[in-house]
Amino acid sequence: MPGQADYRAIASRFHSLAALLLMVIAFSIFADGFLSVDNFWTVMRQISVNICLSVGMTLVILTGGIDLSVGSVLALSGAIMAGLLKFGTEIPALDLYVGYQAPAAIVIGVLAGASLGLFNGVAITRFKVPPFVATLAMLTIARGLTKLHTGGEAITGLGDAFVNIGSGRWLGIPNQVWIAAGIVIVATVVLRKTRFGRYVYAVGGNEEAARLSGLNVKGIKIMVYTAAGALSAVGGLIVTSRLNSATPIAGEGFELDSIAAVVIGGTSLSGGKGSVLGTVLGALIIGVLNSGLVIRGVDPFWQTVIKGFVILLAVVIDRLNVKE
Repeated sequence: MPGQADYRAIASRFHSLAALLLMVIAFSIFADGFLSVDNFWTVMRQISVNICLSVGMTLVILTGGIDLSVGSVLALSGAIMAGLLKFGTEIPALDLYVGYQAPAAIVIGVLAGASLGLFNGVAITRFKVPPFVATLAMLTIARGLTKLHTGGEAITGLGDAFVNIGSGRWLGIPNQVWIAAGIVIVATVVLRKTRFGRYVYAVGGNEEAARLSGLNVKGIKIMVYTAAGALSAVGGLIVTSRLNSATPIAGEGFELDSIAAVVIGGTSLSGGKGSVLGTVLGALIIGVLNSGLVIRGVDPFWQTVIKGFVILLAVVIDRLNVKE
């Protein structure tokens, strides 16, 4: 017969799924139109960006860190892509103008996001800046650079090839859902089946033990922050292409939903425990909650309050599991 600890472990593993099912049932009853195909795809499109950010956040939190800059990195990366597509690059000294097609602009934008993540990782590992402080600084830096790059105005008219990435479909499924699904699959395989994935869990579980066993802890942390920056840039790609516009306020508050998805999905803020699939479940919970509250006509301010209580509850559960 399973003991109390076994029941607790089972409950911990499936509480997010149970919460999601209860929310779906409740909103299906009390929110007309919630349980429809159109709303399903609306939710999936909305959470695709959060999944990109949250997968990177999962890697970071698994190592015991945090990244508050994902929303600002998303905005700056998207603005860089949009700027290259719209204006190209001018070099007056050489009387040279370089134009960019969508693939080149996307690669440069993702590399920019990865570079910002690398900066975070180096600041945290080489200069001993606490993750909260380092990424909070990057949040401000990247947001400021975005406003400088855009001149405080939206960059629009980015071309059909680029816009199709965020608004088109393949096999009847939105492209952004395919992108998010691909990221989830790759990240799951990396964490479950590769040596690097085991190292990530080892660092988060006991950093000192990982260091004494010969792991390059600093290098691993730099890699996860770099990955988080690159994935934030992918989120910027989706947002910018879907709206056909890059704005200086893009991604504001996205770090909240990202952290919420990770914590609600069962990843421990202490590090070393969690999964990408759990994070996807957490993102679904946030997406369903947002959709249901909007359909019910709940005041946006109250939506924020409710979301805050959901996050608090998830953190409390996490703390109780740690103690047990």
